[in-house]
Amino acid sequence: MTTPTPAGSGQPSGDQERSIPAPVAAATISKAGIAAVVVTVVLWASAFVGIRAVGPSFSPGSLTLGRLAVAAVVLGLVVLPTLKVWPKGRQWLPIAAYGVMWFAGYNVALNAAEHMLDAGTSAMLINVSPILIAVMAGFILKEGFPRWLLIGSAVAFGGVAMIALGSGQRSTADVAGVLLCLLAAVLASVSAILQKPVLRTFTAGQATWFGIMVGAVCCLPWTGQLISEIQLAPMAATLGLVYLGVFPTAIAFTTWAYALSLIPAGKMAATTYLVPGTTILISWAVLQEVPTIWGLLGGVVCLFGVALTRRTPKAERTTVLRASKSRTRAVKG
Repeated sequence: MTTPTPAGSGQPSGDQERSIPAPVAAATISKAGIAAVVVTVVLWASAFVGIRAVGPSFSPGSLTLGRLAVAAVVLGLVVLPTLKVWPKGRQWLPIAAYGVMWFAGYNVALNAAEHMLDAGTSAMLINVSPILIAVMAGFILKEGFPRWLLIGSAVAFGGVAMIALGSGQRSTADVAGVLLCLLAAVLASVSAILQKPVLRTFTAGQATWFGIMVGAVCCLPWTGQLISEIQLAPMAATLGLVYLGVFPTAIAFTTWAYALSLIPAGKMAATTYLVPGTTILISWAVLQEVPTIWGLLGGVVCLFGVALTRRTPKAERTTVLRASKSRTRAVKG
């Protein structure tokens, strides 16, 4: 059996294939996907702490432009030397769409919403996104609606609700803040679905960099404001902006794209339920914000829910096991 090698991995890609025993290939993809998911979750969680730290110094639009400008330079240094084929014609349509919606629109909307909503309400609203992705992936990408994905997503969302309950903050949500947060969730969800097919043609780094460049161009009207705010911002805030551009943007969006190329969109989205719990731990370590018992319990429930989404139906496990045994007998024979 032959298994295509992911593009950009340093191995043959496209029409070239190499022979790999199926069980070994599956194990390799699983480990690589899990590593990418872990990096994405941790870095995206750190972004919430970073945004809170630099928020007083930068407005939503200029913060987004700053992050994207830094990310474009850093990721460009990696992507451009090996970029041989650029998108052509209609290939730009999904890239432009998720560049505008995710890298520009999502970040601006979320940054603005967090000026109006408390942390608990924001977490609840943003975590509508994995549910939307699972539904759209089922219909648009034909991934279906696996029972354990639906059960695990419901359990994980319950964990997010527990974290919000334990935030200790009264909801200060106004209509504008709620709508902005929901808009951010919808934009992220649609973008994830649009990005999935692009990853069949371009590597994770390339697909991410193209989107970042599109988003940065959309945010250019905030250039003057960004320059003014950098001049007034303390050095710590400026360094924080650079961190947000390098790690949660350039690196984490690339590892997200890489994992998305290996894992069904619905299951990949469910892993982002781990972000709120991870954010609590990082805040505890960095900002000395001691989590409540509800926050800790909610984090455990999120972990359990995400674990449920990874379960394989018994019939599918039996089929895979039989196929593996058949291949083993064929090799021995």
